[in-house]
Amino acid sequence: MADPFSVRVEVRGYETDTQGHLNQSVYLQYAEHARWSLLRAGGINQSDLLEQGVGPVALETTIRYKRELVAGDEVDVSCAFVWGEGKTFRIEQTIRKADGTVAAELTAVGGLLDLTLRKLISDPQERFRALAGDPDTFGL
Repeated sequence: MADPFSVRVEVRGYETDTQGHLNQSVYLQYAEHARWSLLRAGGINQSDLLEQGVGPVALETTIRYKRELVAGDEVDVSCAFVWGEGKTFRIEQTIRKADGTVAAELTAVGGLLDLTLRKLISDPQERFRALAGDPDTFGL
């Protein structure tokens, strides 16, 4: 099995809190950055989604903090879609320091929203397959 998609990010000083470690909300921003980077790597741009009248939505996110991150740390943020049946899918992500230490693990439940009906698409897997230039990027 191939390694999951990942993107490197450097922790910036303004992202840290008064204790000097990465603010908890920024972990979500790093995860979101990796998700959009994965979409682009698979051939899906935000404008493509809007043209199709759909948009990804986060329904639930769980973060497990393992090790602190401080300004100057370089991290790799992975992203992998896990498909099942129905209207939702999971996204599994790991934020790992450059030395391999796991700093956080994120699991999200997402869906693909019909922007006109304001309801989830019944088969997001098929819609991603149709939109993607490289469906393998999404495990399809």
